[in-house]
Amino acid sequence: VQLQASGGGSVQAGGSLRLSCAASGRSRYGMGWFRQATGKEREFVAAISLGGGSTYYADSVKGRFTISRDNARNTVYLQMNSLEPEDTAVYYCARPKTITPTRWVAEYEYWGQGTQVTVSS
Repeated sequence: VQLQASGGGSVQAGGSLRLSCAASGRSRYGMGWFRQATGKEREFVAAISLGGGSTYYADSVKGRFTISRDNARNTVYLQMNSLEPEDTAVYYCARPKTITPTRWVAEYEYWGQGTQVTVSS
């Protein structure tokens, strides 16, 4: 399984970015997005079921971020709107050990390389 995250960048507060995660190999699983700010632990951001019908969000991003997937393209997206400086982090996409996605870092087996998101005030 290989996961390639892209789409990060630098934006001002209130701006938007869309992250993409292209998957190859055994990627027909639920998927998750996590982030890690400097000096902090990696934290859950959002997750989506295999079919895309179920989505889950951290309270801190609910209403601002939207996770989606295109199984024909083996790609998962994270649309981030109304970005805040607190959203600054390296964002990682990940595939869980089982088909069902969870909020827990330890339940994920494969990780992308991360993409930097920087939000300035």
